[in-house]
Amino acid sequence: MSEIVDLQATFIPNEGEFFRVKLALEIAIEEVTREPGCLRYELTEVSEDKLVLTEQWASEADLGKHSKGIAVQDLNESLSALLAEPVKLERL
Repeated sequence: MSEIVDLQATFIPNEGEFFRVKLALEIAIEEVTREPGCLRYELTEVSEDKLVLTEQWASEADLGKHSKGIAVQDLNESLSALLAEPVKLERL
């Protein structure tokens, strides 16, 4: 049996871009939550300049497919000019 994978991604928007970053993430959430193996993909507004996405995947294989999928590619493209720093991805 595969082990569940928990991740946390932190997004720091450029000044004035908070709502555009949030919208891009919300669009991605709608797509990603339908992907096989997605157990949790939930956005939290930590502050006016920080968003955290909590992810849970049924297996490493499911996470791998997600990471190479169109939803992640689209999200990365949407966020390319909106973030003050690279996304910080941590395994929990």
